[in-house]
Amino acid sequence: MNENNKNTNDNNAVSAGGVSAERLRELGGGEFLRLRNLRAGYGKTEILHGLDLFLGRGRSLCLIGPNGAGKSTVLHGIFGLADRLGGEVSLDGGDIGGLSPEQKLRRAKIAYILQDSSIFPEMTVEENLIMGGYVLPGAEDAREQTERIFAKYGRLAARREKRAGTLSGGERRLLEISRALMTDPVLLLVDEPSIGLEPRYIGMVFDILAGLQSEGMTIVLVEQNAKKGLAFADIGYVLVAGNLAMADTGKNLLENPEVGRLFLGG
Repeated sequence: MNENNKNTNDNNAVSAGGVSAERLRELGGGEFLRLRNLRAGYGKTEILHGLDLFLGRGRSLCLIGPNGAGKSTVLHGIFGLADRLGGEVSLDGGDIGGLSPEQKLRRAKIAYILQDSSIFPEMTVEENLIMGGYVLPGAEDAREQTERIFAKYGRLAARREKRAGTLSGGERRLLEISRALMTDPVLLLVDEPSIGLEPRYIGMVFDILAGLQSEGMTIVLVEQNAKKGLAFADIGYVLVAGNLAMADTGKNLLENPEVGRLFLGG
């Protein structure tokens, strides 16, 4: 097969949800992050059954769907926490599918914010940030980056000597996001940013993510609060049983009556 025919076939290939790669590429606005026919799971259990994903630099994508649909496994598949059973994962044109999570953090500049609280409650805010810079060349680099974070987020700077366990839920999430920024990532993976937060803090967290995107950060998030996630993101993917069921702009999915019936309570 010659290269022209191969490209044509790739563009016309249809995912398990009936969305062509060409349409996904158009929605994504580029291929800074690209998954092609990704099959991933844990041990012998396959969770994702051939997922395609395209996302341009500085764009955001929200994954929604029922429990067990494979949303977090997409993040795990990108970061290397799931077993890759087939397919490709590339970032900025380079194959990263075979890299370990630490290599993806160090070399590919991917940061992953876990769903569960990952702060060290007995450490101070400053110490938590420094821990996030463990992959930086030296202690002085970590301290310099910590000061840049404090300059960016005065709310954390005012609490730098406080134990992290004393922070409010919103401040803890801000600390988790800030700690992920210690390595200057180009891609931020966020699992359930609003989980466990009081309503007054949810808007703050999405404002923080929007600010990062405005600075050029590429963001992929999983969000059970589909209304908030789709309102934030440029693009939304709906996953069902490890397959892509639907893909569109976040705005269009918010207005889609089928999505509303299934996931938005409408």
